Amino acid sequence: MSLRFTDEEFQSAWKELDEPQLGGGWELFVETMGVKIYRLYDKETGLYEYKVYGVLTTCTPELCADVYMDLTYRKDWDGYVKELYEKDFDGQSAIYWEVKYPFPLSNRDYVYVRERKDLDVDGRKIWVILAKSSPETPCPEKSGVLRVKDYKQSVSLESDGAGGTKLFMNYFDNPGGNIPTWLVNWAAKKGVPGFLTDMQKACSNYKNYCQKK
Repeated sequence: MSLRFTDEEFQSAWKELDEPQLGGGWELFVETMGVKIYRLYDKETGLYEYKVYGVLTTCTPELCADVYMDLTYRKDWDGYVKELYEKDFDGQSAIYWEVKYPFPLSNRDYVYVRERKDLDVDGRKIWVILAKSSPETPCPEKSGVLRVKDYKQSVSLESDGAGGTKLFMNYFDNPGGNIPTWLVNWAAKKGVPGFLTDMQKACSNYKNYCQKK
């Protein structure tokens, strides 16, 4: 597998746990459940990129990383997933993900690559997961489903020192099509806290899920 992410990309992701990089136009968008979400306007697309900082109090960082990486389990707890699997496309391993959109909007799908590193930084244990769209992966588009060609996400996780997880997440995606701006903003405002709540619930149920397999 070619090196898809550089050491610098992993480093800049975990460093935001210590020093949030919020210069150059980042603004606080919403604060909820101990999580702050910032956004940055992208002139080219008219969309926002997001950064999320916060603490998940009920699960350890290692458990969060395991749950986040488990695609089969994701289908179990994330109601927006229509299809999600990793496979080889002409010798390139990539993930295919179809997301349900509310009527009358078309579903979106993604083809992306990702990598996880469990780092030891001067005695600190930090889990970093990077993902980005992989437009060169030969996965044919489906009729009636819009392909998202511009997607990136990074997640850094570390113990909060009290049995929970200190979290940093950075993401951008361009869903394409004519989605009203208010809907995109509403999804970001509601979607991220909702996802983190579901994720914590998924972490607490993961042991049972693994025992049933």
